[in-house]
Amino acid sequence: MSIVLTVAPTGPIATKSDNPNLATTPEEIADAVVAAYEAGASVAHIHLRDEDERPTADLSIGRRVIGLVSDRCPILIQLSTGAGLDVPFEQREKLVELKPAMATLNPCSMSFGGGEFLNPPNKVRRLAARMRDLGILPELEIYDTGHLEACLRLRDEGLLPEKLQFSIVLGVQGGMAATADNLIHMVNRLPDKSIWQVIAIGRANASLTAIGLALGGNARAGLEDTLYLRRNELSPGSTPLVERAVRVATELGHEIADVAETRRILLQSNAKAF
Repeated sequence: MSIVLTVAPTGPIATKSDNPNLATTPEEIADAVVAAYEAGASVAHIHLRDEDERPTADLSIGRRVIGLVSDRCPILIQLSTGAGLDVPFEQREKLVELKPAMATLNPCSMSFGGGEFLNPPNKVRRLAARMRDLGILPELEIYDTGHLEACLRLRDEGLLPEKLQFSIVLGVQGGMAATADNLIHMVNRLPDKSIWQVIAIGRANASLTAIGLALGGNARAGLEDTLYLRRNELSPGSTPLVERAVRVATELGHEIADVAETRRILLQSNAKAF
């Protein structure tokens, strides 16, 4: 079985004060993505930051990051339309106009740590329709059980492909706790032939990534999800976390999909799905 490995080098929350190795500038993000690609990642999940490290949906920054990455490696780009809690939806949704291969789609509003992650239903439908029209594959980020039902409604409305791609996010305050029981429960509820990965935030990252791989899911690794390589040891970048995920997958008998295989698994299988 081939495993798709995604690198998430930045995220919307942490700063260099949390881990000085966090990639925030376009050049740093590109360096982190290229290093992760060389370690085995075939998808780059990208959040953008402005010059003050704040989350942004600035299209010029997005265009620069994509250009810097694409000039150096063929990794598939997945832009986060989540961007950051303080970035208005109307700005976040415009990121798909950069036409990445993939982008995230968050189906529901929720409490997120000490803030609010606002995804109004009609605006989510509008974004899903635009992604469909542009041929951008949606990666559905589900933080709680009801989020899955919202995705299925979008699918039934013709706004999503029949073969759905999910990220099951565990450990965000306001969503599902990072437990094996919650992961298994969600995996058992996914529609047949779904593609999925677990995103475990914080301390449970390594163990739940391993459980997800054992259950047949894909994997994501990087400083967005955990700042630590092991207890009390900050990771010196996202690459060691990617390398750890590669080792776990390999020990479980999985192959690591290269970009061509990932394109076949994620994109070509959905090319005529709408």
